[in-house]
Amino acid sequence: MLKHIGIVGVSPEGAALFYRQLSRAASHVLPPNEQPVFTLHNEPLAQYIDAIRKDDWHAVGSLLRRSAEMLARCGARVCMTPDNIVQHGVYLAEAGSPIPWITMTDLVASAIAADQRKKVGIIGTKLVTMASTYQTKLGLKGIQVLAPEEQEVELLDEIIFGELIYGTARPESRAAIHSIINNLCKRGCEGVVIACSEVPLVLTQDSSPVRLYDAVDILAEGAMKFAVEQR
Repeated sequence: MLKHIGIVGVSPEGAALFYRQLSRAASHVLPPNEQPVFTLHNEPLAQYIDAIRKDDWHAVGSLLRRSAEMLARCGARVCMTPDNIVQHGVYLAEAGSPIPWITMTDLVASAIAADQRKKVGIIGTKLVTMASTYQTKLGLKGIQVLAPEEQEVELLDEIIFGELIYGTARPESRAAIHSIINNLCKRGCEGVVIACSEVPLVLTQDSSPVRLYDAVDILAEGAMKFAVEQR
């Protein structure tokens, strides 16, 4: 079995949530004495935000690769990041990385295709919802992706960058996200991709009228399946 897994953190809140989900996923498939070691490394969030705002994806890839190099020195045999906004940078980080990466977008696309969904919504930052982060992977499997309305996308950006990445959320922000989910359902979505690692702070499957595909949960489950297969 793969004994040591590396987590590349970007948003501290997102990385902390993923660590918890990864640990839970491990407890579901492995006995306590066979749990893998998890090591987390991050570069400062501000450096990522600055690079993304400059549309400098090579800088994002370099930051991710730097974490992968540190994780490899700690003994990790594979790594992954739960942050949706940097997924474009993962492909750049893989070049020259000392350890392989598990990619979240591929796992999410496979999970939705397995459920035979044909139209799904997406919740996340503007960069994720309006770009090809998930749209390409899902489109290749015949799945249509609907982004929220323009004003909803702007509101999500404000909530995520102004509150969620700091671990807080106002009641009106929680209500706004639920309203956006309901609007996606009215537009015919059979499921919604939660493409932001902090959104589960305010949204759960129990409170949703439609099937949620939490990218971080799917990554955690995929990572543990990969680990078990290395026996």
